[in-house]
Amino acid sequence: MEYFKKIYEGVSTTLTGMKITLEHLGGKKVTNQYPEIYHPIESGDMPETARNRLFVDMSGCDGCDSCAKACPINCITVETVRVAPDDPNVPDMNNGKKRKMWVTLHEIDFGKCCFCSLCTLVCPTEAIYMTKEFEYSEFDREKLKYNFSNLTPDECEEKKKMWEDHQEAKKREQEEKKRLEAEAKKAAEELKAKEAANTDTSTSESQSNITSVTETPVAAVVEEAPKQLTPEEEAKQKEKEARRAENERKRAERLAAKANEEQGS
Repeated sequence: MEYFKKIYEGVSTTLTGMKITLEHLGGKKVTNQYPEIYHPIESGDMPETARNRLFVDMSGCDGCDSCAKACPINCITVETVRVAPDDPNVPDMNNGKKRKMWVTLHEIDFGKCCFCSLCTLVCPTEAIYMTKEFEYSEFDREKLKYNFSNLTPDECEEKKKMWEDHQEAKKREQEEKKRLEAEAKKAAEELKAKEAANTDTSTSESQSNITSVTETPVAAVVEEAPKQLTPEEEAKQKEKEARRAENERKRAERLAAKANEEQGS
């Protein structure tokens, strides 16, 4: 019985499915004339969250390369050059911040794109986003490579040259600074060596003078008569000797008292 039951279920389910097919097969034919009469975008049938062709707003792109790094199939190529400080034509970004990088190339190969939308999620300025546009078929695959950079080839070369010239000028300035520092250091060393040489010369002259003084005959020194003291000077000298003797006596008394205390203890 189980065997025949399964056969019945299989036939019944098949007929149920074929019923819908037969209804459409014998029903009225409906053809949407696309795109002359019916267009999914113009009719409003295209969902807001549809993942179709990407678009990059270059006024908000800062060339961070986050979209290219997030792309799982490497269909995004971004090339940038830094803004030279002396560049007179640097428009601000659409968020009001100062532009620091020129985006000379922002290419997306839609022949490879899988429309995963990962690039739109990581963009810090929301400059790249999905659009509703889906009609961009081409016979040549090279035409599916879209470059969104708003700089012309001549402007790209100009921006690159301005940055290279700035780097060269900065390099020359650093080299000139190092040269001046080396010259200043050399001059300081020469001045220090000159002062040391002058000091050695002065020391030699002083030693020569001392030698000439020490070589004076002793007889000349001995022949000098002793200086005669005045009565006032003799009185001051005696008073000074008396004070010295008094100090020596007091010191001896203190030492003796200290010794007696140590013996008593």
